[in-house]
Amino acid sequence: MNKSNISKLNLFFMGLQNRFNENIEIFKHINFEFTSGLKNFKGTASLEESKLKFNFNGITKKSNIDEFFKYLIDECSNYEGFSLTYSERGEVLLITADNKNVAMKTIDTNNDLSASPTASNNKVKKDITPAATTSTLLNRDYYIKAGEADALLKEIGIMSKDGKIKNDKIRKYNQIDHYVELLEDILDDLPRNQVINILDCGCGKSYLSFVLNHYLTDVKKYKCHFIGLDHSETVIESSRAMASNLGYRNMEFHAVDINEYKPSKHINVVISLHACDTATDMALALGIKVEADIIIAVPCCHREMLSQYSYAPFKSILDQGIFKARMADILTDGMRTLMLKAKGYKVSVVEYISPLETPKNLMIRAIKETDEDLDAMTEYMSLMSSLNVYPALYDYLNQWE
Repeated sequence: MNKSNISKLNLFFMGLQNRFNENIEIFKHINFEFTSGLKNFKGTASLEESKLKFNFNGITKKSNIDEFFKYLIDECSNYEGFSLTYSERGEVLLITADNKNVAMKTIDTNNDLSASPTASNNKVKKDITPAATTSTLLNRDYYIKAGEADALLKEIGIMSKDGKIKNDKIRKYNQIDHYVELLEDILDDLPRNQVINILDCGCGKSYLSFVLNHYLTDVKKYKCHFIGLDHSETVIESSRAMASNLGYRNMEFHAVDINEYKPSKHINVVISLHACDTATDMALALGIKVEADIIIAVPCCHREMLSQYSYAPFKSILDQGIFKARMADILTDGMRTLMLKAKGYKVSVVEYISPLETPKNLMIRAIKETDEDLDAMTEYMSLMSSLNVYPALYDYLNQWE
């Protein structure tokens, strides 16, 4: 290859080097190919402990990204043509060079181009229709699409090894997809010029964090970093293993109580799905204290206020235990939303899934808009007095140091 086009190629490599350093968490691999006459010479490079491990002509080496590109530039003078695919999650860059031209284009795809760089020009469109034909699959354009999300769906147990949505997991598949749908418009308002830090409180096996990670990173092309918290070391280790299996390096997990966690970076989004009883209050308090831009919570069991509250005008009605329990649920989540409003959040409450599946189906969505609302806080304090309650959320907010 002539010196002029090698110099142009080097400029593209400088850009890729910067991209690698900025986006290392979503880097997948590099495939490259030299040509000489009718012969092709292929090589691959993958990440190993923050260095590139690459193989070419039967030789395997480890190097920094700048050393790797310098190696390729030096080799170009020995060949007539060169092509390279630089693969990130959800996107591939294709660079081609010969003695006539040097070009680069973006291939917006979630399909893995693990073969030669030229395979991107001949790939067959993959069927992304869920393989199961049962009527319980919804007639909708799924956000988490079978086909492009196969690796994720298999890892979280929704899809079988042969690529079919499991019949007993269809309801769960619909639930997680609807979860993404409910959050999409809210998350679209997040800034794109920075890393979005998302904190999952009481993450359990972190299925929804993995789903959001796929959707935001691979589909929407956000730069994201996920932090999962749970008191169980066992589930945290399970989440770490799943992240490793999927190659999701933009995730970290900690076995710690929510109330004891102090983030080292600004948290943009706090999510909490079915954190039991006052664990939801811990998550909300943490989100408020770190001034998260968005707080999303799907509360679970409500035990705390049931044993506390009393309201004389409703005494005869609340003598019925089922009414007292249902009212406790409404008061618990109602006062949570009022506190969020008092702290400057615009709050909406929607049904996450059908109440036929579970009565604990409300999603609280809060977006930070203003400073504290003193009138709302006054109303909150008045309700505490009228109902004779001392909510855990109020207590956790006062404990924060």
